[in-house]
Order: sequence, then C-alpha cells, then structure tokens
Amino acid sequence: GVIRDHQKLVNTFRILRRAGYINEFVSISTNLSDRCVYISSDGGRLCSFVVWEIPNLLKPSSKSVVTNKHMEELAQGYRNFEDFLHEGLVEYLDVNEENDCNIALYENTINKDTTHLEIEPFTLLGVCAGLIPYPHHNQSPRNTYQCAMGKQAMGTIGYNQRNRIDTLMYLLAYPQKPMVKTKTIELIDFEKLPAGQNATVAVMSYSGYDIEDALVLNKASLDRGFGRCLVYKNAKCTLKRYTNQTFDKVMGPMLDAATRKPIWRHEILDADGICSPGEKVENKQVLVNKSMPTVTQTPLEGSSVPQQPQYKDVPVTYKGATDSYIEKVMISSNAEDAFLIKMLLRQTRRPEIGDKFSSRHGQKGVCGLIVPQEDMPFCDTGICPDIIMNPHGFPSRMTVGKLIELLAGKAGVLDGRFHYGTAFGGSKVKDVCEDLIRHGYNYLGKDYVTSGITGEPLEAYIYFGPVYYQKLKHMVLDKMHARARGPRAVLTRQPTEGRSRDGGLRLGEMERDCLIGYGASMLLLERLMISSDAFEVDVCGQCGLLGYSGWCHYCKSSCHVSSLRIPYACKLLFQELQSMNIIPRLKLAKYNE
Repeated sequence: GVIRDHQKLVNTFRILRRAGYINEFVSISTNLSDRCVYISSDGGRLCSFVVWEIPNLLKPSSKSVVTNKHMEELAQGYRNFEDFLHEGLVEYLDVNEENDCNIALYENTINKDTTHLEIEPFTLLGVCAGLIPYPHHNQSPRNTYQCAMGKQAMGTIGYNQRNRIDTLMYLLAYPQKPMVKTKTIELIDFEKLPAGQNATVAVMSYSGYDIEDALVLNKASLDRGFGRCLVYKNAKCTLKRYTNQTFDKVMGPMLDAATRKPIWRHEILDADGICSPGEKVENKQVLVNKSMPTVTQTPLEGSSVPQQPQYKDVPVTYKGATDSYIEKVMISSNAEDAFLIKMLLRQTRRPEIGDKFSSRHGQKGVCGLIVPQEDMPFCDTGICPDIIMNPHGFPSRMTVGKLIELLAGKAGVLDGRFHYGTAFGGSKVKDVCEDLIRHGYNYLGKDYVTSGITGEPLEAYIYFGPVYYQKLKHMVLDKMHARARGPRAVLTRQPTEGRSRDGGLRLGEMERDCLIGYGASMLLLERLMISSDAFEVDVCGQCGLLGYSGWCHYCKSSCHVSSLRIPYACKLLFQELQSMNIIPRLKLAKYNE
C-alpha cells in the first residue's frame, strides 16, 4: 500500500497491537532511507519483551506504565505475565522495531525521549552466559568460551538419571550449588541440577607442573570425592526372526571340561546367557552369548532343505581400556517384534593427570600434578587448597570476574550465605570486602600461607578462596592411544585409521616434507614403506611388468625377473592402471658397487 502520513499508521498499528487486536509478535518499523513501512510477521525472529512507556505530556519525563500496584498483584498471584501482555503493559519488540525505540535500562534513567523500559538488563544474556558470575567484568571472548564449555561440564542431568539407559552419560558423584550465583541460575533452577563443585583455590606458582594453565590438585581432596564422576555407557543386542522361520538364540555359558566352571570369557554370564547385574566385566568378555543361523534366506524351490539349522556364534563382547560394572539389564522388544536386550555399563573415575577442568570464566586447564596433602601449602587457619592455579592465567585473559567471584565466595562462606554475581549488578566488591574485614580477614582476599615442603611462610600473601570449578567431559582415559602392530585395511594393506579401530599414527605429507628437508632418507623409507605396507613383487627387467612367482606372463620366461620391495599401494596402483589400459613399466638397472 501507499500512505501519506506514515507515522500515524505506525502509532495506530501499535495501539491496536497493545489492545490485543493484532498478534503480539507482529512488528512494524519504518525505514526512512527506503521510504517504506515494514510489517513483519514471519517465524524465527528473536523478540524481546519490554515495558511500554506512556509519554506524559504534562511533565518533561515519561513514567512507567507498570506501577508498584501491578507488581504487588503479580506477587500475590492475581496477575500473570499473560495479563500484562493483554493489557498492553508489556510488549514484544523484534530487531527492526528496536531501531526506532529508545529503551531505558533503569527507571531512574527515563527521560522525555524514552519509549520503553527494559524489565531487567540481565535478560540480555541467554542461559549459558547467564550462569557466569560477574560477566560484565570479563573480556568478552572469555564469556564466549565459557558458553561453549558450560555444555561440556559434568553434573546432574535430571532426577530420573538413575533410571535412564543413554548411549553415553557423564554424572558428577558429588555436585554442589555454586557459592556465587546469578538471578538466571535461580530462574532456570540450575541449583537443583548443578554441574560443578566449589573448590578452594590458591593463586600461586607451585612446582613447574602448573605452566600453561595446568592445575595442581590436592590428593586428599580427590580421595574425599572432589571431581569424581560416573560414566555410563550402554550395549545393545537384538534377537531377530528370519524369513525361513529360523531365529537368533541366546546360549548359556560354555563350561570348562576340567573344572566344570564357565570359561573366562563367559564368567559373568547367567544361566540364560545374558550378563548378570553387579558383575565386573573386563576387556573381551562376553555380555550376551548370541548365536545366529548360518542360513537366513528362504531356500529356493526344489533345493534340499537341511533339517536342523546350523548356528554360528556372534557374541556381544565388551571393548574398553578399563573394567566396567554392569548396572542393569533390560529385556524388551522393538517395533519389528524382535527381542531387544540393553545393558547399562558403569565406570567410576577419579581425576587423574590430563583431565580437563574449567572455572566459569573460560579459564580451562588440565590437571598437571596431583600432590599429597602434606606437601600442599596451607593458610593460618589450617585450610589446604583443593586446586593451585598459576597466576599467569590472569593478566592477559583479563578475567576480573573470577577474582571477584573468589572474593564474594569467601565472604559468603564466612557469613553462611550465597552472594550474587548477576550481570550489570550483583554483590558489590566494597560490601564483600567489609564482610571479610568483619571476620578478621584481609579485605583483598589474601592469606598468610605456609609452605608444606619447607614449613616456612611464603614470601608473599596468597590470593586464597573458593571458586566454582566444572569437570569437563574430556578425560585422558578416553583419548589415550598408542599402537605397535595392529589391524590393517584390506584393500591397501596399510594400518587402519582412528583410535576406535586401533589405528596407526600417520606420518603425513607435511611431516614427510620435514624429513626430506633433513635429508633423512632411510627414516623416510622406514616410515612410508617398511612400517606401513612393504610388499615383495617380481618385476621383469625386459618388459617392465609385474610377474608372479618368478615368472613373467608377458615374456613367457623367467630370465630377467628380479624381486624387489615396493609399497603395496604402489603395486595396487599399477594393477588399477593396467585395468584401464594404461601400462606402467618399471625400468630396472644393474647396480655396480
């Protein structure tokens, strides 16, 4: 449409929307450079809700439509959010409409140009960023890192977590509420399903095992359950019925002829051939002793039908670097009317060197050393830290929020209460420092610390207090991989790839370039051929083609056949080229010493 007085249209449209005649998510915005009025109603637009202001013509400043009376009614339960929306007290704005608005953050900053009032400034942040205490004191990339790492933190996933059988589930054994929380944490009930523990942190250098963000952990803390986690995995097995009326069977355990006890592979099986709950299962032991018929297709007309179907063993075995325990076994059926057996396997792990931890400020690090408590420094109240963190992690990262979290956490512990680190607000450092002084502590959060090794006091005062730490799901046990000899691919006869297939460590093209640069020719030969896919071939010196068993099929003689070692992949390439009518010929020359 075309309109002369566009501002009147926009104002009327907004009045109708606030009155509820138009859907609350429809937005209207003007673009003066295009001389257009845009009305958007498509899905997928991010809309934020704000309080609408009534411009008061008598006074130079506006005042909020939502008054204390409304808020009291909301608290008493007379009103809910929908009522505010339908009465036009609150409205949704999308990105285009926000361009025309002047939104005040706080009620005392309202002036005559203000059109809307933000309900709460921290609603700018989503769930992941809302968990960070004092995010407005951190460098922005650090908050972004934490948003990614918060999803990898182990904790509680729900109150039904012990009844579930998931493919992979990580749980923390002793999760705790954070000492410094935010309004978002309360709104999303994160305290009821926490994902971390309050660790006492000393910011100091200790040994040399804490460089590059590595952490030094206290062994006594680990013994008492700090960072202990449960890893649940599942194993599945289906028993099908086939078209020729045969079906899969579960056989009982195989008995040793001499002792009449089950063989080692079948030790954990019950009489029905399925593993029993509570048993410890080791690598290569059988979980379900399943057998399937060798012939599963319907036989052709007129062919002889065997009376008894032949069965072959296809057991479900456990593969894992460490032993697991069978938590529970579920027998059910699926949509195709096949039996379904699910087993839940449990591992309890304690932190070890190489496990990844992170605070809520993007300060991630791996455990570099685990120290007995008698060697740890302690403060004058006799407290040993759970974690020693290197101070070099602070200056370049500029995560001041972590420093304030430690102060607020320490004051909260002394007062027996939780502090708030909500974005653009939270407990003030000044108040927190006064709390520390009231309890006889230094207002800077520093403590007089004695060395556990020499027994002498350290030269400097140490920044010392609780910080909420998350254990991340990256554990060294799941990543460790090495191999000497092992499986090879069928086609190229080269070592397989990847940790799951017990693969080799590849010397790639760039590593090869380095060895060429060094001139280490024998090392190149060993890595690229001898340790990979060396193969003996017979080559005819006359025609240059590959022979077989000392005989050249092309020349019909064995006079000029020589034997040499080349990579199997090279021999494969020659044969594939021959299949495309391209003849590669190898030229052999006599080598005179």
